[in-house]
Amino acid sequence: MDIAVVGFRHNHIFSLYELAKRTDGVRVCAAYEEYSPALKEAKRRIAEDIFVDSLDEILENPAIDAIAVGDYYASRGSLIIRALNAGKHVISDKPICTHPEELDEIKALCEKTQLKVGCMLDLRYTPEIFEAKRIFSSGALGEIHTLAFTGQHPLNYGTRPSWYFEKGKHGGTINDIAIHGIDIVRYLTGLEVSQPLFANSYNAFAENEPDFSDCAQFLARLSNGAGLMADVSYALPAGIGFSPAPVWRFTFWGSKGMLEIDHARHTLYFAAEGAREPVITEKPSQKPSNSFLDDFISDINGSPAELNTAQVLLSAEETLKIQMLADISR
Repeated sequence: MDIAVVGFRHNHIFSLYELAKRTDGVRVCAAYEEYSPALKEAKRRIAEDIFVDSLDEILENPAIDAIAVGDYYASRGSLIIRALNAGKHVISDKPICTHPEELDEIKALCEKTQLKVGCMLDLRYTPEIFEAKRIFSSGALGEIHTLAFTGQHPLNYGTRPSWYFEKGKHGGTINDIAIHGIDIVRYLTGLEVSQPLFANSYNAFAENEPDFSDCAQFLARLSNGAGLMADVSYALPAGIGFSPAPVWRFTFWGSKGMLEIDHARHTLYFAAEGAREPVITEKPSQKPSNSFLDDFISDINGSPAELNTAQVLLSAEETLKIQMLADISR
């Protein structure tokens, strides 16, 4: 499969490029970036003569099977739509778009053309989530009645791309961060977000960017009636980074027990109803043998894939609905 990379405005795209280079049967054959500073950096980091002068060179090339999208958030929806209209499969960094109308068009195009959309929802492929999926699949938790997650990130103001703080380019902290959490909740429990109940976003830390809402919390009802609470703020102190700070923590309370996943510390805490001692698993040794890119390729080939187009679009839709509620509430 030949892939072209479009947009280098976020560092995540470089990890996708490296993953593609390591994946059998995949060739990164072209790249495009229109923003000069980002293009210069991309050429510095990618020592290959694959950059082209226009997006049309990629979209009109019949030999290119798929487009990898890594531009700033608000541009991704339109890029994905253009790629689908050109007959290309698409894999994107998250979020895949920032407006419900774009997502509706992406869904319609996928249904019409049978083209596939993948997403870099890499949290699914960690040892902690792999072990948690085993526990859920065993039925050890019973029915989930209440759950919560936090996805605190450092703001890293001054080193994050400047477009984060430019009006209209970011699209919201919930849509940016919470899609990982929503996707994990859906993946582990099999439940959907049936109704966002409350969503709040506001500016607290980015004092020089008062229009940027860096803090966000929300409540939602899941399809079985369970309640979900979440906080996905850019509130981690500067300099701490992502580890060992509690960047992602999930807690599930079920009819048969509770499970907490501490992603940063690679630890699971499982307490069964009636047990005198919890089961604590530190640094699970097993992890999935595949990646989000492997699932994307399987989806294209018509093979079973847990993270397929339908799952990507559902996680995006449920997260975007919560973001829209927060925007209305401001």
